[in-house]
Amino acid sequence: MRFLRRSSAEQTATTESDTETGPAAAEHAPNHTPKKGKPTPKRREAEGKRRGPVPPPPKTQREAVKRARGNKDERRQAAKERRERMMQGDDRYLMPRDKGPVRAYVRDLVDTRRHLMGLFMPLVLIVFATTLAQNLVIQQYATLFCMVLLVMMVVEGTLLGRYVNKRVRAKYPDAKDRPFSLGWYAFTRAMQIRKLRVPRPRYTPKDITKVA
Repeated sequence: MRFLRRSSAEQTATTESDTETGPAAAEHAPNHTPKKGKPTPKRREAEGKRRGPVPPPPKTQREAVKRARGNKDERRQAAKERRERMMQGDDRYLMPRDKGPVRAYVRDLVDTRRHLMGLFMPLVLIVFATTLAQNLVIQQYATLFCMVLLVMMVVEGTLLGRYVNKRVRAKYPDAKDRPFSLGWYAFTRAMQIRKLRVPRPRYTPKDITKVA
């Protein structure tokens, strides 16, 4: 009964159609991702290509010392540049508490005024010197003078905080800095000696009219 079996030609055609609907159909499928054609490089090999060839190890002790000294000089020069940028007030190199136009404006307000709080460091030296003195009268007068000066510094710091907050709210009404934070920032800067302030003051008391 021949009609129940397929002919050889029909079987060959069926096999070829099955073969075409296999890998070929998978390649033409919409969600099929073609192969890269080469293996993915390892992380170490990729980093090596980006960084370039690794320098050979030093052959002598003198060469090792020279190479270490060169790296040290480079790091020292980079640190010096960062320090100078920070002293100039570059936001990229400032500490988080000093960044932003609001803090820069507070520094300018403080630097254009003379403050009694700037005597804080000399006051500490006076207190230390009086503790070494053997005269009881000198110690009593020095202690009284220091206490009066401290009270005056606290009063001046309070007034400075109010002044700074008033000027900041007028110039930067959308500033999110808290009043106490701005007042304390101004207070701590005013306590420092002018030459030791970081960043370096951009104005002097003679330039008070330039800071609007």
